[in-house]
Amino acid sequence: MNDRLEHVDSNQTYTMTGPAWTLKLVEERLAEAAAVLQRLPEPRRQGYFNTWPDYLHEFADLVSQEPKPMRLLPSPAAISRMEETLTWTIGLDSTDGRIVWMRAHNAPWKVICWKVGLQRSAANERWLYALCIIAMRLNRQPVPKNHSRRYVIGRMRDVFAADKWGCHPGTDTIATALLSK
Repeated sequence: MNDRLEHVDSNQTYTMTGPAWTLKLVEERLAEAAAVLQRLPEPRRQGYFNTWPDYLHEFADLVSQEPKPMRLLPSPAAISRMEETLTWTIGLDSTDGRIVWMRAHNAPWKVICWKVGLQRSAANERWLYALCIIAMRLNRQPVPKNHSRRYVIGRMRDVFAADKWGCHPGTDTIATALLSK
């Protein structure tokens, strides 16, 4: 990946240091945040507590019970990454944000389509568009306002394909042309 990504526009220059955010990286980070959310302990209501001592079960009582699932608590670094990731969907269309989080929680497309009321192709396009918008914001690239979803998705695919081929924006004519579309 690049250590430095530049986007040259006619009026402004956008620079990002560090690795470039791709759709795959954004998707993986959202999935990690969803997994961390599921591993966090259940919230407890304040003010309610029990003064009774814990009941010690005898072996005969434990035989017919289902074992309680063990939960490994996430690390503090994982919780920090999750908290950062939760803010990424702010500013997205509510349907797009809902689709992104349902996909992060590994919901099947059939369930997603049923809940948001879209066909699979439309839901998939909205999901890809939302990932593109998030990646563009993280890369500090301008988000095209007057273009279709398909244009934005195609532009992001072209930019990261050029990066995969070793073209670097600002120095190579192919990557510069793709970014200036």
